[in-house]
Amino acid sequence: MKAFLLAAGHGTRLRPLTDKTPKCLLPIRGKPLLEIWLETCQRFGIDDILINVHAHAEAVRDFLRHRLGPPRVRLVEEQELLGSAGTLRANRGWVNSDPFFWVFYADVLHQVDLTGMLQFHLDRSPVATLGVYKVPDPQRCGVVTVNENGVVVEFAEKPLHPRGNLVFAGLLIATAGFFDAIPVKQSADIGSDVLPKLVSRTMAYPIAEFLMDIGTVNNYRKAQVEWPGM
Repeated sequence: MKAFLLAAGHGTRLRPLTDKTPKCLLPIRGKPLLEIWLETCQRFGIDDILINVHAHAEAVRDFLRHRLGPPRVRLVEEQELLGSAGTLRANRGWVNSDPFFWVFYADVLHQVDLTGMLQFHLDRSPVATLGVYKVPDPQRCGVVTVNENGVVVEFAEKPLHPRGNLVFAGLLIATAGFFDAIPVKQSADIGSDVLPKLVSRTMAYPIAEFLMDIGTVNNYRKAQVEWPGM
């Protein structure tokens, strides 16, 4: 199995922590977030990972150079940010004719049963399956509306007046049809440019396990206390 691990953001919401350290290498209870991701992928049988980087790319390269063992990692440095969807489009050939692939946002810390999420996807065969969970502040997230069958019927990226508090968790399974919805432009975003086009063709997988977006200083500090470990 293959996965894109999206890690190229500047980490502006985490400054000053990210002034000299890439967001994906910030430690969670002493362990770099990227190491947690690699161990998670290995545990769930994801053996090929493409990581995109931009800020502090050399630090990520050095970390991977000194890391032994699986999974296999391909590091792609973006001189100019392509956006989350733009990265997928630029590296479409990497997944070739694979029936599906994972997409992970690297600033998500979680204990999700990826095997269960994959089985959910395989049983229903949508264009994509989104991991979703409930948050108290949906205005800063991609808000998902689903019908009684779990089909996504509306997706709104960071809406001013959210219709609910069920949001995209930064974990998804996609198929080749996902690429057809990515616009050809310099920077394309999954939440803003792609997922709204795929409503009715996307399923929502409800996440009950621990999950936290550590992209802000407050959440990063909370994670040091609340992270239950692998």
